Amino acid sequence: METNMRKQYILTTDQLSDADERVITLLGEIGVFSFRNITQKHKNQVQNLGIMEPASIGIAAGLAKEGFIPFFHTIAPFIVERAYEQLKVDFGYQCLCGNFVSVGASYDDGGLGSTHYCPADVPALMHIPNMQIVVPGTAKETDQLICSSYDNGYPTYYRLSTACNRESYYEGFGKAVVIKKGIKATVVAVGPLLEPVLEAVRDLDVTVLYYTTVTPFDKECLCENCASRKVLLCEPYYYGALTTEIMTALQGAVMMDFVGVDHKFITTYGSKEQIDKDQGISPCEIAAKLRVLLDRPL
Repeated sequence: METNMRKQYILTTDQLSDADERVITLLGEIGVFSFRNITQKHKNQVQNLGIMEPASIGIAAGLAKEGFIPFFHTIAPFIVERAYEQLKVDFGYQCLCGNFVSVGASYDDGGLGSTHYCPADVPALMHIPNMQIVVPGTAKETDQLICSSYDNGYPTYYRLSTACNRESYYEGFGKAVVIKKGIKATVVAVGPLLEPVLEAVRDLDVTVLYYTTVTPFDKECLCENCASRKVLLCEPYYYGALTTEIMTALQGAVMMDFVGVDHKFITTYGSKEQIDKDQGISPCEIAAKLRVLLDRPL
């Protein structure tokens, strides 16, 4: 079993800090101990800024303007929802190069309650022009995606999760991967939802497309692999975020259904697996929705 996404991010940061003195890691009082080895080696490249997320984004923007490559790391709601305006104005509007690495995903911290849940992160960030959004499904993909894009001149959000696919697939930043070919429908699986999708479609004549980059969205791959005009979109956040991208790519009549987090406040506590079950995110639910979609006339 490979390491988890967050541990891999720390290893990747270590390697990037060794190789590139422009890399600056900014922490928001989360996981400071985990970065102790990097701090000892590169004391000027790691700073814990404490609990002041909007100001931290501003500091990261200042570093970016001076030619550094900042990484800001903390829990998802503290990056996206507390500092949304700074992400929009300081990075999106100015199109500065910066990296924002979150943990917690939708509700990985299920024992901490709704203040630590963030199923809105990807849909919200999609409304910031120039923002790139990455949702890896494994630790290996986390490393590949960060290394290939951390200095590409854009603000980029990396959504790390405790959920992990069994196998890694990577054909380049911004590229979808064709996992399975079929003719009756196309399933778009984002990040760690690929694992339950593959279990659900095992005996079904469908195509499965795997996306680890939400924006930029690989429209060409979808267009080449959706002759059926039927799409089941499976996203590990508030569902439907990629609807416009899919409709724009395919044009004309398209039949869609969705798997993901309901657009409601989650007020329950529990493990990620328990909350997934409450949200209908499971191989059985995915297969059931897909069968209904297959039976409906276009």
